[in-house]
Amino acid sequence: MYGLVNRAIEQLVVATAGEPAWRQVCARAGVSPDGFIGMQAYPDDMTYRLVGAASEVLGHPPETVLRLFGEYWIVYTAEEGYGELLGACGHDMRSFLAGLDEMHGRVESTFPEMVLPRFTVRDALDDGYLLHYSSTRAGLAPMVEGLLAGLAQRFGTEVSIERVQRREDGAPEDVFHLRHRGPGVTAATSAEAASQAATEAAQAMARAMAVEGVGCPHARAAMEAAGRRK
Repeated sequence: MYGLVNRAIEQLVVATAGEPAWRQVCARAGVSPDGFIGMQAYPDDMTYRLVGAASEVLGHPPETVLRLFGEYWIVYTAEEGYGELLGACGHDMRSFLAGLDEMHGRVESTFPEMVLPRFTVRDALDDGYLLHYSSTRAGLAPMVEGLLAGLAQRFGTEVSIERVQRREDGAPEDVFHLRHRGPGVTAATSAEAASQAATEAAQAMARAMAVEGVGCPHARAAMEAAGRRK
């Protein structure tokens, strides 16, 4: 995973329990406490070790740590300068989620080293909608629950989140049933609107990477490629 993720775990632990707790987490995980480069790739195992160590130090189950981290991630990324990316993905929560998968695909086409999860939005039979989540990484569904809670706060909507299908039960993917109880969602998102949101989000990602200092020529290429897809 990218250093941005590990750096967010660090800030969550420090905000929750202080700098000494973070040093304990690093010691238990066998990781240097000297910090991470935001857009540098690190082994997935390092992130899992950090979550496990944070669970021990904070006294919460790993699932709770992941859920808290997912919710914190939305606030953290906005503070780190990625607010434009979040805003470009959609004007409400459902349109954001509907455009997320296409944006991930466009980012991966320019940055092949990124392996991002896939999300698909479908209407539910009764009310609300279903979010299908698939990933090459196991055990991160609680983090997605936290992400959804954080997004609901960002878009100013109340939402109930129920995981109705679980990979750990043998299903091919996790599925969440979302029901909104306030503003922040439209009835549906057109394919054209979702595509436009994905284009804008891919451009925002490229600009963020350029600011981060990760291969600026590659970032410029990403912006050019995203622009050609308009």
